[in-house]
Amino acid sequence: MRKFFVFLSLACSSILMAQVSDMQRADNTFFDPTRKQSAQQEYHFAVEYRLEAGYIQNQQRSANLTYPDMFLHGARVGATFTFLLPYRFSMQVGALYSIAYGTQEQHWRSLDAPSTQTEYINHRVLEHNLTVPVRCFYSIPLWKQLGMFFYAGPQLQIGLAQNDYMQTHLSASNAAWMQSQGIHTEPYDRMADELIRANIQLGVGGGFEWDRYRIQAGYDFGLNNQVINNANLNRHMWEWGWYTSFSYRF
Repeated sequence: MRKFFVFLSLACSSILMAQVSDMQRADNTFFDPTRKQSAQQEYHFAVEYRLEAGYIQNQQRSANLTYPDMFLHGARVGATFTFLLPYRFSMQVGALYSIAYGTQEQHWRSLDAPSTQTEYINHRVLEHNLTVPVRCFYSIPLWKQLGMFFYAGPQLQIGLAQNDYMQTHLSASNAAWMQSQGIHTEPYDRMADELIRANIQLGVGGGFEWDRYRIQAGYDFGLNNQVINNANLNRHMWEWGWYTSFSYRF
């Protein structure tokens, strides 16, 4: 019986020593300061495709007698391609078509009537543009699939047409004087021979993203004068604008 107890004691001692040895060889990387780096997801290049649609408001800022300052309201639709980069950055390019409409009355002092009487031209402008944005994005995760993002970068706005369906309320003297100054008094396309089609803009903006959906807004600053003939220093026009849109990733 004594031998049996001695054998049982030795067996228990062996099991206990084995457990202690296993504990001594346990993984201690929990306290390793570089452990979090290994837990980060590895970067994989990918491209995201999105359809986008939204509202736009363009502002034409002029310093001349030909084009009045005007706000144009409309819609924009198109597709974008986002190239994923490391550290939550991404680069987006795309092609977006927009159509916008605006009205403005341009008043003129009559050459025949007393100085208190004015005549006017009612400008009704319908413009069609093709926009090619090049944006740098930075994303910030917030909660689960919810995140926010900011962007900045240039875009090229290509003018397809800018029709001015004007209605004139002018006397014969005023109409003759305007025509002598090269000011149109009949409906025409401004892009035909007066405005540069390429409008270079610089934009900033941001928004929120949930799963495949994005809602965003931004503002674009026009950088170049769009008037072709700048012999008269007063012939300038810039087009700025802001927008808000919804996009879907597929």
